[in-house]
Amino acid sequence: MVVDAHAHVIVPGLGAEVDWEDGKQVVRFAGKEIRAAVREFVDLNLILAEQDRAGVDEIVLCPWVTLLGREPERQNEALAQMAGGRVAVLGTVDPARPESLVELMADGRLSGVEIAASVNGDYLGHESFRDFWAAAEETQAFVFVHPTTRGFDLPVFEDYYLWNAVGNPVETTIAAAHMVMAGVLEAHPRLRVVLAHGGGTVLALRGRLRHAHSFQPQARARLREAPEESLRRFYYDTVTHDETLLRALIEFAGSDHVLLGSDYPFDMGLEDPAASVRALGLAPEDEEAVLGGNAVRLLGQEASS
Repeated sequence: MVVDAHAHVIVPGLGAEVDWEDGKQVVRFAGKEIRAAVREFVDLNLILAEQDRAGVDEIVLCPWVTLLGREPERQNEALAQMAGGRVAVLGTVDPARPESLVELMADGRLSGVEIAASVNGDYLGHESFRDFWAAAEETQAFVFVHPTTRGFDLPVFEDYYLWNAVGNPVETTIAAAHMVMAGVLEAHPRLRVVLAHGGGTVLALRGRLRHAHSFQPQARARLREAPEESLRRFYYDTVTHDETLLRALIEFAGSDHVLLGSDYPFDMGLEDPAASVRALGLAPEDEEAVLGGNAVRLLGQEASS
């Protein structure tokens, strides 16, 4: 079983216009043209055909992060219509309204939500998100944390595609570190939080987090356990683009906390996500878990059920 747990879709009518021009997909939104989505972004049948070519059995679809929070009721209804068969879907809610997450999960058609790494400038360990995380733990929602894609207003990020290659994983790193040091994972140990792009660079910084926690009063007051323990409570996707890093991620987090992902349909994604896992030569049970077993478990049921 191969499950792609990180793939995006656009719901039409939310302000994003998608066209194909000279064989290339163009997304127009808020006066800008985005050409980073290199495969089908809207039509579910065509998306599934692309997944067939990648050897993917089931897929977890979530909104394009730019559309998170836009007309959530209408968007979630459209997303829910895609669920079923080999497709599980994540919706969007306002984290300031945790009751909306409870309602979404009670409906039963969506498997959880995608949430941006920061919302209105606040990262996910902020006090304002406490009720949201309590609701996520209570409902056992699959919560996928994804960078906003434009988290840093620095001119250097306009060079060399750094806003994507560096900025996106750094934003995820900040969100994860903020949650850890704020004690969110310790307070809610049953959370099912999946970090995009292999968690960014947060694992490379675990020593610095550990050292800071050893003396910094604010962190000591909010987090009792070692930061590594909270980091191991996260789940991570496999979009690292590096065999050594992916192997280290699995060794640190455990094969039960890493999920296959492609970042479909973007140019920074993986066209054959399963190949990067199979290349590691993991034990059969570990490979099976990463390729799909963990996603099936976190979703609570098979997408094809």
